[in-house]
Amino acid sequence: MGTVTLGVSIAVPEPHGSLLQQRRASFGDPAAHGIPTHITLLPPTEADPAHRPEIEAHLARVAAAGRPFELRLSGTDTFRPLSPVVFVQLVEGASACSWLQERVRAPEGPVARELAFPYHPHVTVAHGISEESMDRAQDELAEFEASWTATGFALYEQGADLVWRLQRKFTFGDSDDSSAAFSAVPRQVAQPLPACDDEADSFAPLS
Repeated sequence: MGTVTLGVSIAVPEPHGSLLQQRRASFGDPAAHGIPTHITLLPPTEADPAHRPEIEAHLARVAAAGRPFELRLSGTDTFRPLSPVVFVQLVEGASACSWLQERVRAPEGPVARELAFPYHPHVTVAHGISEESMDRAQDELAEFEASWTATGFALYEQGADLVWRLQRKFTFGDSDDSSAAFSAVPRQVAQPLPACDDEADSFAPLS
């Protein structure tokens, strides 16, 4: 039956999300219009469609154990030369994102996987384009600022056209089941995809 490609992320809200997506496109990044602006919690991961109910139940438990937290973006940085990515920096909320992504990828969960790079949450604004264009992205967004309260995260699926589409939103604390809470270290295994924009984002973390 094949597999589907899934990702989990926190969306950057409007008007900031559309602004950064438009700017990414303006730098010549061909992936810009297929990837909603986000902070990745689970990079592109192949999964059996039959496991979707289990995956969604797992994500609902993770969200139920979470609480809203503040996120703030400020300025730019790059993973070059290790990875051809320019990103907007996450200067507040990184520890909460790390907590979430560890639980999303919990070893005993349905989307357990290792990352190609250490997790470093960020918002990609250029990936795999010319050095000149990446320099431009890093310079022109150097003064970018945005902040908001994260109230949950979402599951996305990548189509055959390489566009990532929202599948389901998960709200923090949205459960009456006390067993949903996780201890300090949470809970067969999906296959990681080859390096791509989101793998680079997972050098942090869909990109």
